[in-house]
Amino acid sequence: MTCIVGVKHREGVVMGADSYAGWETSGSTRHDPKLGRVGAYGIGFTTSYRMGQLLLYGFDPPRPPFRGDLQEFMVTVFVEAVRTRLRAGGWMKVENTRDEGGDFLVGVRGRLFTIYSDFSVEETVDRFAAVGCGEKYALGALAHLTCSPRVRVLAALRTAERFTGGVRGPRVVVDVPRGAR
Repeated sequence: MTCIVGVKHREGVVMGADSYAGWETSGSTRHDPKLGRVGAYGIGFTTSYRMGQLLLYGFDPPRPPFRGDLQEFMVTVFVEAVRTRLRAGGWMKVENTRDEGGDFLVGVRGRLFTIYSDFSVEETVDRFAAVGCGEKYALGALAHLTCSPRVRVLAALRTAERFTGGVRGPRVVVDVPRGAR
């Protein structure tokens, strides 16, 4: 139960997350965030707090290139570092000899990527993305708002919170500057 959103803009990426952890009919508002800065990256997760904790704490991701193909880097070098971290942390599901992780957003170098549980990497033509149970509501809001990136992120999270029981504040927002190291 989650909503993670990101919006690209000239100076970088703004990302936001809710703070609710729930399953079926129970849940709690968490103090530890689902979103944070890790070096040059903004990472916001859904699926599992353990997976997210491994990505936000103790993960030393490779530096993204300033030149070259960032998509190729994310698909190969970055994803392999994530898989190594999750495996070392004891959080990697193997199904029919295939590794399975979880879903999360990554903002880096002014771009926004969705990493799915099969470790596929998506970058859409839209200047925004969302994951989690509130994804559809957030995407609808993001598609029609024309205000500042931070206001769009907060409005998308509020919209998701209004229409699904799996999203609750407080909301956390992180800026990921284009030139972050």
